[in-house]
Amino acid sequence: MRVRVKTARGRKSSSTRWLDRQLNDPYVHEARKQGYRSRAAFKLLQLDDRFGFLARGQRVVDLGAAPGGWTQIVVERTGPAGSDGKVVAIDIQEMEPLAGAETLVLDICASDAPGRLRAALGGTADVVLSDMAAAVTGHKSTDHLRTMALCEEAHVFATETLLDGGTLVMKAFAGGAHSDLMSAINKDFDNVRTVKPDASRPESPETYIVAIGFRGRQKR
Repeated sequence: MRVRVKTARGRKSSSTRWLDRQLNDPYVHEARKQGYRSRAAFKLLQLDDRFGFLARGQRVVDLGAAPGGWTQIVVERTGPAGSDGKVVAIDIQEMEPLAGAETLVLDICASDAPGRLRAALGGTADVVLSDMAAAVTGHKSTDHLRTMALCEEAHVFATETLLDGGTLVMKAFAGGAHSDLMSAINKDFDNVRTVKPDASRPESPETYIVAIGFRGRQKR
């Protein structure tokens, strides 16, 4: 049964629409039930169930990690079981600590960012994840370009931190700059797919790029 927003008076229409989605979103309710920090956790669950890129003992970096929904899934699926795996969650803002992961407040565009990450991981990464998106302005073209710029930064960061054969999974927005990004990623990975998990809202322009088999710098 659909829940109606009872406090719409005095709210902006955009705020009312957001609240309506939250109240009637089954993934929001299930995230609360299972203790996940965001509904986005189910997007990563569905992507990994399909492609199987997470495994015990991996070194994984989660870009744009706050509030930590994706990081929770990574911790569940990669450790510990006596393994040497490591999970590092990176964001430009503070994130509440999460058992099983190290958090870094870091701008991935900083020149020392790849080195700091490798030091935290204890080596190169098996998987780089990015659910980053730019703050929404309400202007579709601007929002698309800003988010795609973040995708480009995540791609470059991944090429500087992944081991050969590694995987990059990132959120992207459909639009004009998407094809350029895909062309660049295809040069660096053996198998690249664009998918939209069921947990992604139908009205959202977001898609997810799953790039498997990083070729490494010496092979490009």
